[in-house]
Amino acid sequence: MATKIRLKRQGKKFYAFYRVVVVDSRKKRDGKVIEEIGTYNPNTQPSTIQIKSDRAQYWLPPGAPPPPPPLRSGQPSEPVFKLLNITGDWQKYKGLEGAEGTLKTVEAGPDAEARIAAVEDQAQKLKAAKSEAAAKAKAEAEAAAAAEEAPAEEAAEEAPAEA
Repeated sequence: MATKIRLKRQGKKFYAFYRVVVVDSRKKRDGKVIEEIGTYNPNTQPSTIQIKSDRAQYWLPPGAPPPPPPLRSGQPSEPVFKLLNITGDWQKYKGLEGAEGTLKTVEAGPDAEARIAAVEDQAQKLKAAKSEAAAKAKAEAEAAAAAEEAPAEEAAEEAPAEA
């Protein structure tokens, strides 16, 4: 049986992700598979690539050349070939340098609860700062109004006393 390693499309319209699968070369793109050996999600930043290295090595045929057409039995398709290069599985298979690959992973950040708590704390601080600023402005306005009224009252008190 002639097998190929290729991508099986999953997901919604305009939001596709793929499974890296081993399939009979005569089957459809999304047809029945022999084995799933990984996933590829191009929607994340950077793209998420997870391939089971030992299973990929098992399914790559001994002495297989790179995948230029025509593809032969056990060959990876071109997109899968590029993914295997990124993960370093192709270099490992061929015995070339760079078997560690160039795969970039998403940096681990704080979990969702910590981010929510940080945003809430920041919102409370901002609200407190606004209320302090409003109270300070109100106190200054009252002091200015009181300062203006005091000379007017003194002038009013002096006027009847003189008469």
